[in-house]
Amino acid sequence: MTIRAQRLVRLLLAPLLGACLLAGCDSGSRADDDGTSRSARQRERARQVADAWRGSAAATAWSQGYYPMADTVRIPESGWHSRADEHAYETGNFTLRGRLPAATAAKGKVGWPSGDTLTRPLWGAEQAYHSFARNDSAGPRLTVTGAKLGTATITTSRGTATVPAWLFTLEGYDTPLERVAVTPSKLPRSPIAEVSQGSAGGLWSVPRITGTAADGGSVTVRATHGACDDGPVVRALETEESVVLYASVAGAESGPCTDQMIMQDVEVELRRPLGERVLLDAVAGRPVPFGEPGGPSPSWT
Repeated sequence: MTIRAQRLVRLLLAPLLGACLLAGCDSGSRADDDGTSRSARQRERARQVADAWRGSAAATAWSQGYYPMADTVRIPESGWHSRADEHAYETGNFTLRGRLPAATAAKGKVGWPSGDTLTRPLWGAEQAYHSFARNDSAGPRLTVTGAKLGTATITTSRGTATVPAWLFTLEGYDTPLERVAVTPSKLPRSPIAEVSQGSAGGLWSVPRITGTAADGGSVTVRATHGACDDGPVVRALETEESVVLYASVAGAESGPCTDQMIMQDVEVELRRPLGERVLLDAVAGRPVPFGEPGGPSPSWT
């Protein structure tokens, strides 16, 4: 079962005032409380990541690949009929009544409105089923009675795409549960090495993205902080090719503190829509994945 991170109050975000530098424009979630030198070191690392990716083989591979940036599992259009059904889905508690069909082909085609297409390995119905049906225990559960291969639309790093999907029939529901049936592309090797947590003026990694505004004007990311601070700060260094997110913690107190990590969703406003720009983490030096690492909808493995 994936542990759902506790959501605290969402920070109000505003662009960081200042001139646009050649390497990119800096926008963020709050004013810098840690001093100019720390902030400058953080921005410098973000610029190094942006410069390393600009024109790199990794950037080329990313622009040509298939990387989902939204849930690869879609619940029925009507939503869940009860809290018990919702709980069953959240815990992956399913039961299968009947047999699932075999895949009709080994590969499936991903298509974008531009006309670009990409062929990717196709999951079988059983593999797709077990990606979300991770439990079979006592308590509320959902019953799958069949499946057929169809299509679905999903947001990707290259915009909205039409992809093959398994459509699972659920007992008591008129519309299916959809599971994207093609595997993501392999993540390209980053052109810049990762740095350690807390280095470069107190940088912390951005573990994942949890959503993008419909107009692309902001992204919501999962950030971490401790029990004795004022919360996470997430800023963005924007260039034509990328958006580098660099996170830190504000108002950390000295002295004894409980040893715990708190997850918080932070919305980061961008100076212009994200579009097809790659979203990068300054600490890791690689793209920020979508979704819970152990959940049914990670961007890539």
